[in-house]
Amino acid sequence: MNLKVVAPVVVVGCAIAGATLIVMTSARLQPSQPDPVAPTVRVLKAEPQVVVMTVSAQGTVAPRTETALVPEVSGNVVWISPNLVAGGYFEAGEPLLRIDNRDYVAAVERARASVNRSAAEQEFAAFELQRLEELESRQLISRSDVEAGMRAARVADATLDDARVALEQAERDLARTEIVAPFVGFVRNEQTDVGQFISRGASIANIYAADYVEVRLPIADQQLAYLDLPLTQRGELDDTTAPTVTLSANFAGDNYEWSGRIVRTEAEIDSRSRMIQAVARVSADELTGSGPEGVPPPVGLFVNAEITGRSADDIVVIPRSAIRNANQVLIVDADNRLRYRTVELLRVYREDAFISAGVEKGEQICVSPLQVVVDGMLVQPLFKLEEARL
Repeated sequence: MNLKVVAPVVVVGCAIAGATLIVMTSARLQPSQPDPVAPTVRVLKAEPQVVVMTVSAQGTVAPRTETALVPEVSGNVVWISPNLVAGGYFEAGEPLLRIDNRDYVAAVERARASVNRSAAEQEFAAFELQRLEELESRQLISRSDVEAGMRAARVADATLDDARVALEQAERDLARTEIVAPFVGFVRNEQTDVGQFISRGASIANIYAADYVEVRLPIADQQLAYLDLPLTQRGELDDTTAPTVTLSANFAGDNYEWSGRIVRTEAEIDSRSRMIQAVARVSADELTGSGPEGVPPPVGLFVNAEITGRSADDIVVIPRSAIRNANQVLIVDADNRLRYRTVELLRVYREDAFISAGVEKGEQICVSPLQVVVDGMLVQPLFKLEEARL
């Protein structure tokens, strides 16, 4: 029994003694603080440059010249050109429609006969006046007889003039029985057919010219600061001062571009949107870009426009994501420490920010999206290509 009691006590005592010995003989740990690791940031070297401003807008292509095809005489339609259909193309001077001209041919013949009759009467009146003047010179008739002959001669002259005018009008009416295209263009729609009686002044088709197309581009008044557009002008802008514009669109799965010019601004500012309508024109004779050769953008196409504006000197271009607190950037100084810098922004456009003042040439601008920034914190700069964007 004594052994059973003594053995556990001895084991416990030995364990306590061993633990005490280990604690007393173990080496003491010295507290230490690790060196902070500087975060790596991407930087962009400031390089002032000349920047040409652009302004974006959108609009719908419309014809420059559009008119209703209206007959100037009445009659039955006897012939219609195959091109006088919706979407048809025609050349200038091409016949588009003919009206039954038999009545107008008869009118011309009657007018011509009237001219001949009036000419004969005028010749007789002139001869009679000459005879009366000779008789007066021999004192065979009175002065009143001569005056009556003079009056008859003047009436005959007036009658001849009236007959000639009537003949010219009849010939014009005859010529108007054939309606010809006033310009090169397309047919928007038509509302007549062979055998139909059409009245003078009634529209039979709508056509538009193919030489120019125009696009009305709404521009906010704030964006006008980047364009060389006058607030008002008389007539169109000169070719030397008119800003160039590039129109682009995706049509039938392909991307197309057309080059044109801003030719004018509309006379008033929209009172609701506070926008000014600039009118871009694309000429079929001056087409450049990736559009079909010699073909302006089709009427009705919705296009995006990039208008070339003013140029600015000494501008530093950085990604807009590098702007902090609306007008500040992070500069990495010579000691690789971050410093806040207030800058003057000329413009923020799409993914770029244009700095006009506040950054010197060669300074390193931090473009990394840091979540927590402490002024003066140490960083490890990593240069990136200027052309790259975050």
